[in-house]
Amino acid sequence: MKTAVMTASWSADLERCTLMCESLDRFLSGDWHHYLLVEPRDEAAFKPLEGPRRTVVSEADLFPGWLRSFPDPASLGRRRVWLSPFSMPLRGWHAQQIRRLALARHVEADMLLSVDSDVVMVRPYDPEEMWADGRMRLFRVDAGVSETMTEHHDWLAHAGTLLGLPETIAPAPDYINTFIGWRVDTARALLDHIERTTGRNWVRALISSRAISECTIYGRFADEVRGGEGHIPSDRPLCHMLWFRETYPETLEGLEMFMRELGDDQVAVGVQSFVHHPMAEIRKLAFSVTP
Repeated sequence: MKTAVMTASWSADLERCTLMCESLDRFLSGDWHHYLLVEPRDEAAFKPLEGPRRTVVSEADLFPGWLRSFPDPASLGRRRVWLSPFSMPLRGWHAQQIRRLALARHVEADMLLSVDSDVVMVRPYDPEEMWADGRMRLFRVDAGVSETMTEHHDWLAHAGTLLGLPETIAPAPDYINTFIGWRVDTARALLDHIERTTGRNWVRALISSRAISECTIYGRFADEVRGGEGHIPSDRPLCHMLWFRETYPETLEGLEMFMRELGDDQVAVGVQSFVHHPMAEIRKLAFSVTP
């Protein structure tokens, strides 16, 4: 099986993305090529990471011409904002999700493996292990979205609107992680389905709301539109993720506590960029994991 690994990133995460690339090169095996999806002004910064198995892709080659980024006056130009005639202003995390969905129509592969910039692989892994008898692993935690997770409900609702599905009542499945696979044929069918259902270009339909979760959209499509065809649900994340600053002390000891909870079947760790752990400590602990 051929895998297109995809990472949507930006200049502020370059150091983290560099470590992530190093870990992929060290631990990822099989037939894969890595695509770094960035906005045009960040291309030069990421170009040094290119190689035989890695390509930098500008979002200008993925987005329609009417969606472009500009300096954000609210941050005195330090950040970017994405403007179009068809939506409220979008932020970087919106643009990154659009890039990942768009790549499905631009690569020839069996699987899109989405790996975030703040992920570090810690054990050998061949993405072909996600496949069994022509079916691919789909990360899904049943009842993972509770009644109190209001942002997740917004994501589920927007996904339902795009896909023509009824309202989801909590508890609902959670499809979100930072190291997950999508079938390319299913992702392409997803974009086609959005266009048929809404009567609009899929990007224009997607950005009609800023409550965007590409993992939720793909998961609901795979489960509720396609009836799970071609997928094997699994509630075990391959990446052990530190989502919140409050979970552990923001010290070396806290990071060590997090690392000790890495499961035997997990092949990567992720520390959100807003959790204040030095990159040198993350590198040292991640690369000391026993295979």
